[in-house]
Amino acid sequence: MSDANTDAETPQLYLITPAEFDLSAFPDQLAAILDSTEIACVRLALASHDEDRINRAADALREITHARDVALVINNHFVLAERLGLDGVHLCDGTRNVRKARKALGPDAIVGSFCSTSRHDGMSAGEAGADYIAFGPVTAGALGNAEAAEDELFSWWSEMIELPVVAEGGLDLAAIARLAPLTDFFGIGDEIWTAEDPQSALKTLLAPLS
Repeated sequence: MSDANTDAETPQLYLITPAEFDLSAFPDQLAAILDSTEIACVRLALASHDEDRINRAADALREITHARDVALVINNHFVLAERLGLDGVHLCDGTRNVRKARKALGPDAIVGSFCSTSRHDGMSAGEAGADYIAFGPVTAGALGNAEAAEDELFSWWSEMIELPVVAEGGLDLAAIARLAPLTDFFGIGDEIWTAEDPQSALKTLLAPLS
């Protein structure tokens, strides 16, 4: 995850896996997308707490991502991240575990923090050692949130804070177009995985960037 955005730069893409997927089919689906689109990072976001299932999924995706020099992080399980040879962790609980994850994983691992719509949490997570902050959803009702991360939050962050920011949740064509000058990464997940052809859905969603 690299430096903060400027108006001249196109946001990078951060791909978030479905909460559940078929291990016999999804790795090939992911590989096809990574081969056709430049992706900076993939997040393993399984909802399962079955360690064996998570391990098998991580092993399969690590083989796909690392062969293509794409970083792979995992939701929350920073102990597993180190054990499975992943590139880091994405913490879904704001600032709570940032220091603990950084201490466990060391200075070179990626530690990201989802801070919903809270500017304060974002700054606190950055001070605690996060490499990037994610805000979202950008559309009210997405991710089960009644409140949306407003464009003004991304605008303020891009002007005032050097730490990279990810916009995720409820992305559509209009949001991509509006937020392109204001965010460093677009975190894209269910927007494409619920489609019949995720690769085509991604291409359509990214049309405003071309």
